[in-house]
Amino acid sequence: MRALPEVRFVLDHCGKPRIIDGDIDGWRRQMVQLAANENVAVKLSGLVTEADHANWSELDLQPYVQVVLDAFSPARIMFGSDWPVCQLAATYDEVVSVTESLTALLRHDDKVAIFGGTACDWYGLDVT
Repeated sequence: MRALPEVRFVLDHCGKPRIIDGDIDGWRRQMVQLAANENVAVKLSGLVTEADHANWSELDLQPYVQVVLDAFSPARIMFGSDWPVCQLAATYDEVVSVTESLTALLRHDDKVAIFGGTACDWYGLDVT
C-alpha cells in the first residue's frame, strides 16, 4: 500500500478480527498501521460472523467498532452488511440496526459518510 500510494485499497470485514476469542490487541495494532496509509479504507462489515454466532451482543462488537472509528476517519469507513453471509449470526436488519446503534453518537455528516458517502467516493459512484 505504501508502494502504491496512487491506488486505493479497501480492507473488507474490518480485517476479520477474532471477536469470539476476545483477541483485540494484535488486531488493533494492525488496524492502526493500516490506517496510517491514507490510501486505505475499511468496510465496517462482517463483525457478527466473527463473534459467537448464537450469543453475540452489541457490547461484543463495540470495542472493535471503536478501534475502526479511532484509526480511520469516516471518509475512509464504509458500512457493509456482509449479506447473505451475515445470516450465519444475524439478519440483515439486525446488522444494520447494531451498526446504526454503534455509530449513533457520531455527527450526522460522519454517519452519512459511513452509510454511503465514503463508498460513493471511493468507488466513484454518482447516486444523485
